Amino acid sequence: MSPLILASTSPYRKELLERLMIPFQTHDSQVDEDQFKNDISDPLVLTKTLAFEKAKSVFNHKDDSYIIGGDQIGLFENQILGKPKTKENAVVQLRKLAGKTHELITSTCILGPNGFVYEWTNHTTLRMRSLTLEEIKRYIDKDDPLNCAGSYKIESVGISLFESIQTEDSTAIVGLPLIELSKVLRTLGFELP
Repeated sequence: MSPLILASTSPYRKELLERLMIPFQTHDSQVDEDQFKNDISDPLVLTKTLAFEKAKSVFNHKDDSYIIGGDQIGLFENQILGKPKTKENAVVQLRKLAGKTHELITSTCILGPNGFVYEWTNHTTLRMRSLTLEEIKRYIDKDDPLNCAGSYKIESVGISLFESIQTEDSTAIVGLPLIELSKVLRTLGFELP
């Protein structure tokens, strides 16, 4: 069996993949995302491209392995939701999202030996509840979402900010859609229930 490698250093993606209870390694893809963000304006094309490029950059050094690459973009009113980096920016972003709907696009790519390529994308629609400024500040202080697109951690207390979520796979929200991934890994011979 070829090794499985997650082309990511994201603790959230690693934690999700650990749920499948199969051995894997992680490697930083070292892809310069900004280069692609400057050249590609379509968010769907961008997530698919970045997922593929992340997998490819690791596969170039580990071509006997199955490599999982992933990327996610948040969209609000046709604008990409970036990482706020400061509390002030997080407040601004959450005030814009409060009471409204936005989308997460999560693309995944698996590359493997003998030219194996499998790619898919999940779309998630999220409706944030109305929030007071006090609730927003309290949330930011509790969850510290400054390195998260959209200024929330849905896998943590950030779930309390939402009114509804529509998706085919709830794990796609965190960045690695395990339902489809499990199906693909089973077909490749990985032992999953």
